[in-house]
Amino acid sequence: MAAQTRPSSDELLAFILSSLDDDKAEDVVQIDLRGKTAIGDHMVVATGRSTRQVTALAIKLADRIKQEYGFTCKTEGRDTGDWVLVDTGDVIVHVFRPEVREFYQLEKMWLGGDSAV
Repeated sequence: MAAQTRPSSDELLAFILSSLDDDKAEDVVQIDLRGKTAIGDHMVVATGRSTRQVTALAIKLADRIKQEYGFTCKTEGRDTGDWVLVDTGDVIVHVFRPEVREFYQLEKMWLGGDSAV
């Protein structure tokens, strides 16, 4: 039976990173947002090799979170599969196709001079 307790943002981050790793996401970067913005505590940016993999990574992640923790994530972009956003509240996950990730360069916007990963 799934645990119905809301995890801490750090526990959720670890769960998300494990899920993305299990599904062979590439170039996974985590960004600590605490003290930078109120949108969440962490951001994760990952790459899928194709629109199909990008969509599958996001769907599987959202399903695993629902099964494990009992809450539903907001998702956007699943129809096109170029860039899918999974919003858990505490952790914002962006899954991109390589070309789209290169175009938007989200890491540069949020990292500034800090190092990630």
